[in-house]
Amino acid sequence: FRLYQQITQLYQQGGSISRDPKLSNWVGAKPLGPKKAPMYVVLRSYKDAIERLDASGTETLFAPEAQIFESGGSEGTYRQYLDHHLGPELVEFASFKFDNYAAAVRFEGALALATETYTYRIVLKTGGEPIERIGVATSVLEKNSGRWRIIQLHSSSRKPKAAIPPPPK
Repeated sequence: FRLYQQITQLYQQGGSISRDPKLSNWVGAKPLGPKKAPMYVVLRSYKDAIERLDASGTETLFAPEAQIFESGGSEGTYRQYLDHHLGPELVEFASFKFDNYAAAVRFEGALALATETYTYRIVLKTGGEPIERIGVATSVLEKNSGRWRIIQLHSSSRKPKAAIPPPPK
């Protein structure tokens, strides 16, 4: 929510999101208009929580009835997904890092559709080889009570054919 407040303040001062280094690598140098910025903030806030390995508070990013689909399976509502999948998974990770992120948002009537592509790397607390994947996600967002929330999320990933190069430093 703090990031959302920072973005709102930036717009009130006449700025653009591309000046925010935390979001610039998410959306490139192209400035976002105030109409699409809130959706990027929701997506970024969710990814930040996963990278922190702490999903507390992410329930506010999802509508109570939001449905989650991951890699060919239905996970139920976000609360069910958090309690039975994501939460227990995060406890097992030493680190989770997204890279090569790109996102696009478009509107379909009252809904916003977001597509994301990325790579990620997971290091387990138990050691072993890091898990590297190429991922894609589609989120459907709806504005309710003045806030955009995810009402459906579908993500999938696959093992890359070759090693994922490290991001530039």
